[in-house]
Amino acid sequence: MNDWPEAWSDENRGTRYGRGSAGAQPEGARVMRQVRRGPAVPPGRRGYGDAGPSAPPYAAGVPQQPSYVDGQGHDGGYGEYDSGYNTGQVYGAPGGGPGGPDGTPVRGPRPAPNWRRRIKWTAITLATVLVVTSVATYFWADSKLHRDVDLSTVIDRPEAGEGTNYLIVGSDSRKGLSAEDKKKLHTGSADGQRTDSMMILHVGDSGDTLISLPRDSDVEIPTYKGSASGKTYQGTGRHTKLNAAYAEDGPTLLVRTVEFNTGLHIDHYVEIGFAGFAKIVDAVGGVEITIDQAFKDKYSGADFKAGKQKLNGEQALAFVRTRHAFAASDLQRTKNQQKFLSALAHQVATPSTVLNPFRFYPTMGAGLDSLTVDKDMSLWDLASMFWAMKGVSGGDGTSMNMPVSGSTGGNLVWDKTKVKTLVNELNNDEKVTVSAN
Repeated sequence: MNDWPEAWSDENRGTRYGRGSAGAQPEGARVMRQVRRGPAVPPGRRGYGDAGPSAPPYAAGVPQQPSYVDGQGHDGGYGEYDSGYNTGQVYGAPGGGPGGPDGTPVRGPRPAPNWRRRIKWTAITLATVLVVTSVATYFWADSKLHRDVDLSTVIDRPEAGEGTNYLIVGSDSRKGLSAEDKKKLHTGSADGQRTDSMMILHVGDSGDTLISLPRDSDVEIPTYKGSASGKTYQGTGRHTKLNAAYAEDGPTLLVRTVEFNTGLHIDHYVEIGFAGFAKIVDAVGGVEITIDQAFKDKYSGADFKAGKQKLNGEQALAFVRTRHAFAASDLQRTKNQQKFLSALAHQVATPSTVLNPFRFYPTMGAGLDSLTVDKDMSLWDLASMFWAMKGVSGGDGTSMNMPVSGSTGGNLVWDKTKVKTLVNELNNDEKVTVSAN
């Protein structure tokens, strides 16, 4: 019994090629209406893999591929694609072959880099980083400001003039200082809080002016509203030292007293304590200053030689607090304070500080943590104040003491005529012509 199916029997296979036939000749090509074959390789031509000198363009080892048509002789655009494939162009090999001598694919030359595009995206990236960093720094710095002083509680205020007036106060606050810190900085342990220095900085179009107010200035305490109680305390014509106003009821009474005795409207209030001052100086890497004459003061811890030198935080605090070493104690101290603050502002604004994040952020952090300002103070106002102080130190403005005509009971009496002229010039934002002496 023959196991082969009838269609597969030896008898009916004939001489067909394939399907297990022993015939040596292939069967005729079947005609398919969607396939169009090219001409067969002529006799004498080399076949697959051996392209002879007379081989067709698609030779060199690549057999001709069929073209697909739609039954009407049109290839629908595929012929162009097949042509590119058949000629070996997809390999990128010279001469249309599949690769290099070792058979590996050969790639064409790499396109030249688009430098304009690269520069464009690099600039966009840097600008984005700069904007994000600036915005983040602004909000970080703004969150550090202690806006604890409410100037809206100050009563009977003079009219605001041209320009902006800052009252800058250095207090003897020992807040945050340990017993060891107090000993190191020679601050003592006195109760309460007083002002060691007071200055008015006027910022205007006609030049910036920094005026020191001696803490021993003789002033009248006017009628004022208590900062804590809200109660109104009537003035009695009582005279006292200027720093006593701060000790009596803090920043708002100090502002009220300065405005009452000068007629100058104070727009912003800025205060810094002992610890904060020393930290700022250390954060900036010390401040270089020239001391005109050697002096010592056991109360402040000062011990300086004459000449140019760099002061650290402890030394700087001793320098600006010293008054017992001078004959005109309070007036000389205000001059030293102005001199040092100007040098500090100049040092903070140098490229070595501003462009160095490892110094800039610690300095800014130490400064902002140490400042107490009014509720309306913005970072832009603070920056304006800082650059004005730097300008004064560079000779672009005027630095002076409040004009003094004499003393009474140990208090310094202001020269009323000069003070009136000075205040009038500041209110009108005119160039200051008044001198302290």
